[in-house]
Amino acid sequence: MRRKTSLILLALAVFFTALSPLLRWYAFPRLAKVPADEYQTMVLEARNATLLDYGTMTARTVPRVTIVQTLKGDVEASEKIEKTAGRDVVVWDGLSYVQGPDGKMVSKVPERYIFDAHTQEPVHATGEAVDGDPVRREGIEFKWPFMTEKRDYEYFDAQARLTAPIHYKGTQDFRGVEVYYFEQTIPWTEVPMPKVMPVQGITPETVAKTGTTRWYTTVRKFWVEPLTGAPVYGEEIHREELRGGTLLGDRDKVTAFAGHVKMREDYIEHTVALVKHNRTLVLLLTSYLPWGFLTLGILLLALSLYLEARGRRPAGPAPARDTEAEPVTA
Repeated sequence: MRRKTSLILLALAVFFTALSPLLRWYAFPRLAKVPADEYQTMVLEARNATLLDYGTMTARTVPRVTIVQTLKGDVEASEKIEKTAGRDVVVWDGLSYVQGPDGKMVSKVPERYIFDAHTQEPVHATGEAVDGDPVRREGIEFKWPFMTEKRDYEYFDAQARLTAPIHYKGTQDFRGVEVYYFEQTIPWTEVPMPKVMPVQGITPETVAKTGTTRWYTTVRKFWVEPLTGAPVYGEEIHREELRGGTLLGDRDKVTAFAGHVKMREDYIEHTVALVKHNRTLVLLLTSYLPWGFLTLGILLLALSLYLEARGRRPAGPAPARDTEAEPVTA
């Protein structure tokens, strides 16, 4: 009976020991992916910002500019692209909507971002665009890969339609979460006018006829939780200018927008809580279960060997029985 139990324990020990690396190195890369039906909304604010009044074409200081960023997964488009791409694909329809202190629209820029659900690498397919203009992304955008490394990455800038390095600057603690801090600087670059302008009758085509161009620079900052690759916080020191042309009269340039853009407090709290939850799920697959299965396998192996050793131990000599001496008679 002991030998049978020992063999069962040995089989279980082999099973759990083998399952440990399989779960970490085989199952996790296939199970960890961005869901195709993701929906996110993020609100950012720039307080005491500079904003262009298109009615008078003069820059003025306003108490607040609000940027609402929305990402919505297109499941039908994802499934269609997957048939030809041969891998799990996510299609995000994004919208960056900027409004002034009076609630009126300043600009809105739609975007379609297509990427690999597991690695977050861009997938080039029909429909990849920024503000209706076809683009071919290189590098990541919005989200870092699972198991983010302490190194620089290539990051796509939607305003400039270009990819530039975003540099790893160190490890920090952000509200109880260990994060990697990344920073990217986009120097002054000429960028397209938004397709939708805040003043009726003004279009990119009418502005182009005046010879006026739009320029942009930013310092982009992200605090990224490395296991999930999700930013828990972000900021931008953002500046836009209109330069040259008859639209500005005798001025060489005018500030269209300048401000320090930060996530709103309630969205910071929500994001940190969500990332902590997802981090626990990733740890379950990469650390808790693999190490737990390995420990269990070692314990089962030790118990199996112990029972086997006891089963093979030779039996000792039978103890002598005490007998009373028989009386001797003459």
